[in-house]
This record gives sequence, structure tokens and C-alpha cells, in this order.
Amino acid sequence: MEQLDHWIGGSSAAPSRGDYLGVTNPASGVTVRRIASGDSVDIAAAVAAASDATEPWRQVPGLARARLFSDLARAMRADAQHLALLEISETGKPESVALGEIEGSATYFDFYGGLIGMPVGDTLDVAPDQHVYTRREPFGVVGVITPWNVPLNQAARACAPALAAGNTVVVKPSEYTSSTTIRLAQLATEVGFGPGVFNVVLGTGAEVGAALVEHPDVAKVAFTGSVPTGRAIGKIAAERIIPLTLELGGKSANIIFADADVDAAVAGAVQAFTANAGQVCSAGTRLLVHRSIHDEVVAKLVERAASVRVGEDIGPLITRDQFARVQEYFKVAEADGAHTETGGTVSELAEETGGFYIDPTIYTSIDNSARIAREEVFGPVVVVIPFADDAEAVALANESDYGLVAGVWTRDVSRALTISDRLRVGQVFVNTWSTASVQTPFGGWKNSGYGREKGSEALHHYSQVKCVTIKL
Repeated sequence: MEQLDHWIGGSSAAPSRGDYLGVTNPASGVTVRRIASGDSVDIAAAVAAASDATEPWRQVPGLARARLFSDLARAMRADAQHLALLEISETGKPESVALGEIEGSATYFDFYGGLIGMPVGDTLDVAPDQHVYTRREPFGVVGVITPWNVPLNQAARACAPALAAGNTVVVKPSEYTSSTTIRLAQLATEVGFGPGVFNVVLGTGAEVGAALVEHPDVAKVAFTGSVPTGRAIGKIAAERIIPLTLELGGKSANIIFADADVDAAVAGAVQAFTANAGQVCSAGTRLLVHRSIHDEVVAKLVERAASVRVGEDIGPLITRDQFARVQEYFKVAEADGAHTETGGTVSELAEETGGFYIDPTIYTSIDNSARIAREEVFGPVVVVIPFADDAEAVALANESDYGLVAGVWTRDVSRALTISDRLRVGQVFVNTWSTASVQTPFGGWKNSGYGREKGSEALHHYSQVKCVTIKL
């Protein structure tokens, strides 16, 4: 069976204890490889390598670093089929989805490579006898902790801007989906990123993730994952007084107004809660519908959801624990008094293959205060809640512990702008869902976290400001 080790200082490194973890293919429930089970000793080695590489990496001229980013993007595309096979073996995603995510991952390096060398400071007119300017400088070693739902994409999303800003990185991917992150680090080394610039330590969050955040030479941490883990990381970071980027999740409201193009809204709504089998932090899992079109929308929603092919359009839930968790939420919905319009079941494909497949699930007759309407399920599950007017729609959308994404479906431009302004979320999609690109900043309000990934905005979160005043 294939065995993966850490990637430290530009080469493969066995775990200090010699321990390994099994990785399961969620499409079959079969163990497909073993990965290194790291600990604080491995983290110390990776951080030391990253620290040694910090100054040499920072001294690489901007255009030369930009060329490396372009080279890495090309290498990823040339290796796309291999990367897709790795991703599929650990996530069970359809090939088209995996290839799309790999292309998106390569685009991060295209985009941030193009921003290297752009103006990053200001000249301040303070006094005639003073020359005052600001500049942005890297933190040094950045710790990156990524989740299992879109592993390569999440690694690229954080590492590309961190590296572009002049930092080195130590990445801790999910123990369920580590292979493509290791391969990304290998490709970075192959195209010329120096030893220690891009390091990966494998293992569990309890041992490797905590050790990474606690290490005194890690100057900044970016974490994507659950709220409880984000809180735990926040406590460590607060004690150490280091900055964080936290992208934690959501229970996003998707609002369909009476004047919307219903067919387009329904198509977007189904995409919003079934994409990646609902394992997306920005999934639209609360569908708020104007009472006058509620029944029409629900009927079309059920019809559209029936056309989503489990195993072809959407893959399985990626972990056995998540598979069990979603089934527990079926019981929660029943206890909440929800009416099951469709789904609420394990897919027949799960019984045939041993994989972790769930049917798209739609609940109605539910109140916004119910658990199934408030808690993040992280599966292909949506609740439909009616509203009477614009004010109630906004109130329901904002009545959540989360604030990541919202959707607005309306033909009225004035309403679209007004509602978007009133929604307490990090991003709003109008008459579309999840069409955000690498160029658009992404992040949340409230329990969805803070800081921003993507866009030029991310560079500000991976660098710090220095002000220089010179007496003339």
C-alpha cells in the first residue's frame, strides 16, 4: 500500500515516531494509503526549515518569484490527471469536479504571481522636512491548516498569497485528504521554490495542528474548518499574540423574492446546497422564499433535486464520521417537526458500494429557530422557510450565528442593492450562486470567522505594515 511521508526542507521526511494513519476512499469505504502521523517533533523540523528559508525567499527578486508562480501553475496543469486521481481517491469526487478544482487551484498561483511586485505602500505628506512612507513586509513563517472538503484548492488559496507576500509556509492538511497537498509541495520544489519554502506535515489536528499554532517561530496562522477548532486555535493565538485568518463555516441564507426568475432561482438553489455533496462552508442551506411562490418553488426544487445524480454529479461525504453526522441530523429534523419533501435517506449507492452517499434532502414546515435551520449540517440538506416581506426576509437571513454568504434572487435592481446592504455577511450573490473567482475576497462575519482569503485583499492579511519616517 502507498505510504506518504511529510515534505520538509524540500524532500520527503519520515515521521519521527514511525507511525502512520490509514486513509479511506469514501466512495468505497476501503483504505487506499497510509500517511505519516506527525507530532511536535516533525513540526519543529518543518518550522526550522521554513525559518531558514525565510530570508533567502524574501531576497528573491519579485519578477523571479513571479516566474516561479507561473511555472508552478503550469506544472499543476501538466500534472492535472495525476492530481485528480489523488483527489478522487480520498474525496470520491466526480472526475469533472476534481479537474475543475485543480484548474482553480492553479489559477491562484497565476493570479498572485501577477501581483508580486505591485505597489504595496504609500508616501505620506506629513511635513516639508520629512519623507514618510509605508511598506508591507512578510510575517515570516505562516502556518496553514486546511480542511478535507476541497483539499488542493484550500491549500492553494492560502499558500499562494502567503508565499507571494514573501512568507514561507508550513501546511497541515486534513489527515483524511493529504495527498494533493504533498504533491503540490513536491511540484513547488521541482520548479524552483527553495528548500524549506513550502513544507507539509501530516497527521491529526490534536497533535500536528496544535503544535503548529503553538510553535514560537510561527508568526501567523490561517485556518479553515469548524467553529470549535477555530475557537481553540484563537485561544492559543491570543496567548501568543499572533494574527489569524479564520474561515469557519456558515448556514447561508438564499432568498427568493416574488419577482424572481423562479426557474433560474431554483436551479441556483439546488446548486447551492448540493455542490460537493453540501460539503462547502458557503453552501446555501437556508432557502428563504416569499410566501406567494413558496409552493411553486418547493415543487420545482424537488423536481430539480431529483435530477442530481448521486455518484455522478455529486460524490460521497468524505469522512465516515461526517456520513454518520448527517444521518443524525435526519433525526434532528424529525424531532424539529420538519416535513421531508425528498431525501432524508442514505443513497442506494451507499448500500451497493459501501461508500458514504447521501441523497439530496429538502425540508419544509420548519421554523428558523429549529436546530436543523441553525446548525451547519455539511451535507446536501436544505430547509425552506417562507417570508412575508423584505423586512422579514432580511431579519430571517441575519438571525443566524453565522455570516458567510447570502443569495438574493430578484429582478428589481433597487431591491437587490438595498437587501445586499442590509445582509450581515461577508459576500452576497445576486441572481447567481458561488460564481466568485480568485479575484474576489472571501471571508465571514460573526461565527464564520475573520480575515479574508482570495483577491488582492488576501495579501494584506499575509503581510504587516511598517512606517518609515526620515528627517530631511
